[in-house]
Amino acid sequence: MDTADPLIAIIDDDASLRTALVGLVRSLGYRATGFGSAEEFLAADNASQSACIVTDIQMPGLSGIELKLRLTRDGNAAPVIMITARTEQGLRDRAFASGAVCVLQKPFAAEALIACLEKALAA
Repeated sequence: MDTADPLIAIIDDDASLRTALVGLVRSLGYRATGFGSAEEFLAADNASQSACIVTDIQMPGLSGIELKLRLTRDGNAAPVIMITARTEQGLRDRAFASGAVCVLQKPFAAEALIACLEKALAA
């Protein structure tokens, strides 16, 4: 695969979901790397190379929302798609307010993620 293909970072503390999402994104022709936490992603210094970031909202350590705010503060404008199993009122609003391009409720259809990726990469 060509290194010109966009790199999508997948951040989720659920290893089975992370592996499935990395596989899905790769099957679409993108490069993808998975990280078990926002801290692992930041430590890998992968943010500057990522064309799009897909992150769980609720994780040990930095949440997906905190990660997006930190990336914005650091000048990284990569679009962020947030995923969550939580349903409480206001969480989606906080995610969008932090700058998320899409917020997907788990479980979500592959087509929903594909639509969000297309939207994020077109931005």
